[in-house]
Amino acid sequence: MSGIYIHIPFCKQACHYCDFHFSTSMKKKEEMVLALAKEIGMRKSEFKLPDSAQSDNTIETIYFGGGTPSVLTNEEINFLISEVYKNYNVSENPEITLEANPDDLSAERIFELSKSPINRLSIGIQSFYEEDLKMMNRAHDATEAINCLTEATKYFDNISLDLIYGIPGMSDEMWKQNIETALSFGIPHISSYALTVEPKTALRKLIDIGKIAEPQDEVASNHFMILVETLEKNGFIHYELSNFGKENYFSKNNSAYWLGKKYIGIGPSAHSYDGVKRGWNIANNSLYLKSIHENILPIETETLSKSDRYNEYIMTGLRTIWGVSLERIETEFGPDYLEYLNKQTRKFLDDDLLFIENSILKPTAKGKFLTDGIASDLFYLNLEE
Repeated sequence: MSGIYIHIPFCKQACHYCDFHFSTSMKKKEEMVLALAKEIGMRKSEFKLPDSAQSDNTIETIYFGGGTPSVLTNEEINFLISEVYKNYNVSENPEITLEANPDDLSAERIFELSKSPINRLSIGIQSFYEEDLKMMNRAHDATEAINCLTEATKYFDNISLDLIYGIPGMSDEMWKQNIETALSFGIPHISSYALTVEPKTALRKLIDIGKIAEPQDEVASNHFMILVETLEKNGFIHYELSNFGKENYFSKNNSAYWLGKKYIGIGPSAHSYDGVKRGWNIANNSLYLKSIHENILPIETETLSKSDRYNEYIMTGLRTIWGVSLERIETEFGPDYLEYLNKQTRKFLDDDLLFIENSILKPTAKGKFLTDGIASDLFYLNLEE
């Protein structure tokens, strides 16, 4: 299978913590939609077999990310989906996800979306507390968060929502209430992330001048443990470090990334992967539009070395329930890599942060919150290819 990710580089306003690529000016939105459609057509040969008109990969997921894809009209969304169908071999029942913010999801809009090819909503709630939303400079308020979920659950079965933990001033009780509120809507998928402070964001500046407290790792770690315990008690499977889904409700789009499947990224800053090379489009709306207008793909690529592919497998494998297969390490990368991995994992096995079961390496419950740091210690560095 393969997937198509479409990056919509527009937002109504900038969240203080965000470092993704977007513009708050909508002046070029219509021009951008046409450029995205053109790039969709320009990239279709990437999934074709050599000397054949047939595709070697069926598109099983279409994902609108951003930015804020819900700033597009339903007509614009449907137009882009139709361009995918026109240029690619799409499966009979693809997962088609729209990331959306509560302020864009009026009752009328949700009903209209339910009549479109969109069959999965990923809603950026982040918190049900007004003070958190204001601190993060979200475009919606707590009432809109509640209202949109009330309406969305009437028409959509497959809904994911985002929650942020480790927010300064958020007590354990407040965090538990956020989770309980989400659960009260019967949502089958939750993505949850620690509030991180990225360089050059408004949040970084506000912390530096003392207007907002620095997030504390200890608080985030405790919130994470509460999250895991609460969701697992409620029938969720913790299938990736930041993602929890009921059975049959895992994100097919994101799971494909973690399992190393091919995907094409459309739009400014979007990334692509074909199993051997990674590519990324220019993160500049004007330059992207100029390049597409001139029939030039604004993409840079790199061919991944063996150690690059090994490191990516370690990182993604440890973050998911599928873990890292020691047999695959030996088969795909060779005995030297397996020997290195065994050596590097010893201290984590001894400290009860990792365990091995049926030749699969996974983090323990104690090690899950530390997964990214553990993975970096297992990376294979400075090797001759």
